[in-house]
Amino acid sequence: MSSPTTVELLWGTRQPPRRGPKPSLTLAGIVAEAVALADAEGLVNLSMQRLAERLGYTKMSLYRYVPGKEQLIALMLDTALGEPPEPPETAGWREPLRFWALAIFERYRAHPWTLELAVGARPIGPNEMGWLEAAVVAMDGMGLTGPERLDTVVLLNGHVRSLAQQVGAAGKADMGEQILRQFTDTMAAAADRYPALEAAFAEEAARSANPPYAGEPGDALTFGIERVLDGLAVLVARRAAENDTPSSGPAA
Repeated sequence: MSSPTTVELLWGTRQPPRRGPKPSLTLAGIVAEAVALADAEGLVNLSMQRLAERLGYTKMSLYRYVPGKEQLIALMLDTALGEPPEPPETAGWREPLRFWALAIFERYRAHPWTLELAVGARPIGPNEMGWLEAAVVAMDGMGLTGPERLDTVVLLNGHVRSLAQQVGAAGKADMGEQILRQFTDTMAAAADRYPALEAAFAEEAARSANPPYAGEPGDALTFGIERVLDGLAVLVARRAAENDTPSSGPAA
């Protein structure tokens, strides 16, 4: 019998054998333990041998369920992303897209190692496909073409990924405060060489030290999301004006 392919494992299309003793392990249990291992120790410490030790089985036992690490990490990524949450019931496209971007940021932040795996041409699982579907559906009524919707997802996800990579497993505020402190220290020694940066960081430091923004450094995540949505709103309005008719879709 041939080994199951990555796609078969991701989508559950492989028929399990009907004869023989009931298996002591499950594929879902193996993947869940692998996700826990990556969360705790990172992908660098993930191996079939290390995973088998955590499960209390031999490495060869795991190969009955998953043929290799390539298939394992594909299953881990889809499991860690999980299903997308239900968007808020609201008119328009702006709030659902904002909700989507913030939600997938939190998934990346909960499992930073997924950023290493969610790249390039590879088999896509049902959960990851569900995230893409949710974003595309959120753009119903905007008048965007299919390719434009996909490009919008790439744009939003690219911004979210870049911030998630900087933040890692730390909290947004913690990371912002660390960056602000580091640049403030640097500016104290080199402000004369970078006057524009010195002024910008001085303003940020003053902002985060005074109510109502005390302890809240500027949030590049939401700022970037809002600017992407602003750009989409301009595009939707321009298309409506070009057609000389009201936009057929709901307002933002």
